[in-house]
Amino acid sequence: MIYKVRIILDSKEDIFRDIEIDAGNTMEEFHNAIAQSFGFLGNEMASFYTCDDEWVQDEEIALFDMSESGSEVRLMNETILTDLMNENTPKLIYVYDFLNLWTFFVELADIVENEPGTPYPNVLFSFGELPETPPEKNFKADPSFDFDDTLDNYDDLNFDENWN
Repeated sequence: MIYKVRIILDSKEDIFRDIEIDAGNTMEEFHNAIAQSFGFLGNEMASFYTCDDEWVQDEEIALFDMSESGSEVRLMNETILTDLMNENTPKLIYVYDFLNLWTFFVELADIVENEPGTPYPNVLFSFGELPETPPEKNFKADPSFDFDDTLDNYDDLNFDENWN
């Protein structure tokens, strides 16, 4: 099966790519297709994130395991596209270059049969040019969170003050 996917840059301007990719490809192959379609070199860290219908981020699928704790991290080269994206869960978030946070919304548009002779992945449509710098993010703090209360309860945080 071939997935037709739209990848949209999180920006005010309309900048997106429509890609066809084999549903059996790994997430690493999908990452490479996205990076190339937007003109990235592909040499930066990146991750996919599962999300709900409202784009609320959930589980990370990382390019490399950077954890030191030995925790189980799901890796792109070990995860198949159909394991994450299908008709029931058609959305993902893709973040490229953690220093600049190029953020993309990825959405499954259609599932079609493989056309013999067509090379996959395949860029179907490209709209808009990537800006020189990533769009600014407007991170908003939770207005109900009381930072003063956190500092007042410093003793409750269980920090070892002689850690070094």
